[in-house]
Amino acid sequence: MKRILQFLVVTFPLVLLCQPNTEVYLFDLKIDGNQVEITNGKNISNNEGYDNQPSFKDENTILFASTRNKQTDILQYTMDSNTKKWLSDTKQGSEYSPMRIPNTKDISAIRLDTTGKQLLYRYRKGKSKPIHKDLVIGYHVWNSQNMLVSCVLGESLELVISNLKKKTNTIVDTTIGRSLHNIPNTNLVSYISKKNAVWEIRSLNPITGETEKIANTVPNVEDMCWLKDGSIFMGKGKALYQFDPKKDTEWKIIKLFDKENFDNITRITANKSNTKLVVVGELETTLEPKLENIRWIAGNWKGEAFGGITEENWSEPSGDSMMATFKLIVDGKVQFYEIETISEVNNSLILRLKHFGNDLKGWETKDETVDFPLIRVTKNKAIFEGMTFESIDENNMIVYVAIGQKDGSTAIVPFNYTKQ
Repeated sequence: MKRILQFLVVTFPLVLLCQPNTEVYLFDLKIDGNQVEITNGKNISNNEGYDNQPSFKDENTILFASTRNKQTDILQYTMDSNTKKWLSDTKQGSEYSPMRIPNTKDISAIRLDTTGKQLLYRYRKGKSKPIHKDLVIGYHVWNSQNMLVSCVLGESLELVISNLKKKTNTIVDTTIGRSLHNIPNTNLVSYISKKNAVWEIRSLNPITGETEKIANTVPNVEDMCWLKDGSIFMGKGKALYQFDPKKDTEWKIIKLFDKENFDNITRITANKSNTKLVVVGELETTLEPKLENIRWIAGNWKGEAFGGITEENWSEPSGDSMMATFKLIVDGKVQFYEIETISEVNNSLILRLKHFGNDLKGWETKDETVDFPLIRVTKNKAIFEGMTFESIDENNMIVYVAIGQKDGSTAIVPFNYTKQ
């Protein structure tokens, strides 16, 4: 039920004070039918501390919050000139979530003062003033120049429609996430509902206040962006997922950022022409390429893939190697086996495997192996070219495998394992 919000008082800020060391990465994006290419990654923040919450000001300009002098200010990055420019220098506070206000040259951003006061401000030619003095807004999106949809701190995070012309504020939902976006080719806004164990992407009509379910999110993920074809990107860990509400029944991985040194993807955004993609991730710490640093792979693992049951049994490190057997069972019958090893070679690691049919006849020739050179080892990942092991916790692991398709594309298939 809708209710009018008259005045809101809170005693603590919505913006988290403990911020991770994140960076903002820019990629070329090419979409051709069902094929998505994401290439030429570049760290455009390259800055110690918190760099996050990007938005496209226009097709050539990106805004984001960036740390300097122990606070965050609004930074503008221009793509064609590869230059950066500070748009704010607020001594008494920090800015977050900068974005352009429609049909103006003005910028809006959340400002958290050192006193704890948190408001949404308008920035114009170096000057700023509050847009709304009564709402503690944490995240926002402009549906039009005078229609604001925001995430406001109340008893929970509340979805609020603000008509600035009529000076009204209406709560339309509660227990929501931070991701608010205009849905392409509509007048609707999307938001994340966290009322249920399975989070939902929902649409909001800012005029009527009506909401409707679009899809479930990737499990426990709230950051997303829309593409102009009506499909959605979400990121988790190092994986980027895509879902088209018009035709898909499940999320699919379209990109594994295995060669980039970031993890824990949060914000993602694309420009209107869908030629550029911006991704925010936490910097990874690389460990020595030693078997001892991937000992967590050892164990008897069981999961599901390819419509059947998968079993993978890894030995503890010994003799400079780890060894595993793998089998896929579909409808009670073994489809194929694998023998796998991870070995320490030339101050690095290499993963090798051979395939066998259910009659133990080899797929590869006698001396042939399928090799996966190491890219890097992190605290919870062993990243090889074409295969990545990710430790979720001591009893759960995901193995991402790049598998070539008949049309020449590559599919990233996740094997979700539980230790037995």
